[in-house]
Amino acid sequence: MLPQFIAYLLSYIKFQEKIIFGLLGMILGKSVAKAAFDVPVNQPYRKLQVDEMPIIENLEKLDYQKLLSDYQAKHGKPLKPVVRRKNSVVNVPTTLSCPKCSTPSSYLYANNGDKGQYQCKVCACLFSKKNRFLKEAILKCPHCLKTLERIKERKDFYVFKCKNNACSFYQNNLNKMTKEEKEQFQTDPQAFKVRYIFREFTFDFKPLSKESPVKPKVDLSRIYVSAHTLGLILTYHVNYGLSARKTAALMFDVHNVKISHQTILNYMNSVALITKPFIDHYPYDLSNSFCGDETYIRVKGRWHYLFFFFDAVKKIILSYPVSPNRDTPSAIRALDQVLQKLKTIPEDLVFVVDGNPIYILAQHFFAQHGIHFDIHRVIGLTNEDPVSEEYRPLKQIIERLNRTFKGNYRATTGFGSQEGSVSFVTLFVAYFNFLRPHAALENQVPVIIPELQRMPNMPERWTKLISLAQDFLDEQQSA
Repeated sequence: MLPQFIAYLLSYIKFQEKIIFGLLGMILGKSVAKAAFDVPVNQPYRKLQVDEMPIIENLEKLDYQKLLSDYQAKHGKPLKPVVRRKNSVVNVPTTLSCPKCSTPSSYLYANNGDKGQYQCKVCACLFSKKNRFLKEAILKCPHCLKTLERIKERKDFYVFKCKNNACSFYQNNLNKMTKEEKEQFQTDPQAFKVRYIFREFTFDFKPLSKESPVKPKVDLSRIYVSAHTLGLILTYHVNYGLSARKTAALMFDVHNVKISHQTILNYMNSVALITKPFIDHYPYDLSNSFCGDETYIRVKGRWHYLFFFFDAVKKIILSYPVSPNRDTPSAIRALDQVLQKLKTIPEDLVFVVDGNPIYILAQHFFAQHGIHFDIHRVIGLTNEDPVSEEYRPLKQIIERLNRTFKGNYRATTGFGSQEGSVSFVTLFVAYFNFLRPHAALENQVPVIIPELQRMPNMPERWTKLISLAQDFLDEQQSA
């Protein structure tokens, strides 16, 4: 009965709105109502318009034995292996094979001397020892299925365009033009976007200098997969909370990229080490409403504690240490990470926490060192005192953050090392602060970075975030 009554009220409000618009039109002498789709059609000043994703077609695998049989049937003689020169200084490894047709090394050329590129005599495939051929794909227009042509190379991306004049996307855009626009299009076609365009981002991960304090196990500048593939792995594993094994299976089943779950974990550790200084030292614009709580995670079969401190207004995670103990030193460390992010410590600084006394002891510790703030404790599940009643909403906010984290953490079923737990939490914080839209912020991310907002999809935002973190490390080393 209640939903029907609400629907009736909404329809009645809309009817009243029409009456008001009609009366205003009679008084002002013109209509003030908007059409149902009153939006501009022509967007001449829009610098970047992102089309839908292209169709990605993986390159086919061939059988070299069948190709050799076809060659013999066509030419009446077998295809001879490559003849090596006796004085050649370049040797093709006997264990190497063509990634496209699996032909053995006897049919492979050293295509560019000793620089590591090879060519197959059977199928003419060019490749390197890293088998980059297996990571490549053909991009096709989703409207006409024609192969896209790379037309421009920019600093961070390639531009692909569909040049098929019969493409439905192209024809529909032409048909939507007015007579004046068609005349302008004949003289100045660059003023209109009529063809399908796709941008493939190619961020290069720079190797860290020898003096860098960050020493990941895996150098991201030397990984076999592309930057876009790494962005996909981060999206599946961090954003959607898939386990490393499920992420590896998804990469193979959907994208035909074979990668082990341990390699994914190694990538995560390296990305976390690089992005952590950027997260911890970013100049956040903060409010004065902070709340904190601890939650459980499992490390080496034992329960550990994750201390979250959070800006309740800006929705920014400020502190996230992992500790095997739920004690005062851990609380001091968690609060200190928040204080380090404040430009100046306000006189009315307040932290809202639960009833655990370790935060009161931490307050005393900081007071002994000349840093003063108030601690408001929300105790229990019911408001049995005025403080709990006043600050209960802030405590509920941090509880929702804990539930969000648990949703991502649950698939891991725990961590085998302290390093793994810290890496996972670091990547979750990077995602939460810089990449995850928040309903309370009108579906905006808590920390808006223009470089990330310009990226068309989540994998490219991850790769751009890594690039920004590396630039931050370079600046810190040169300072």
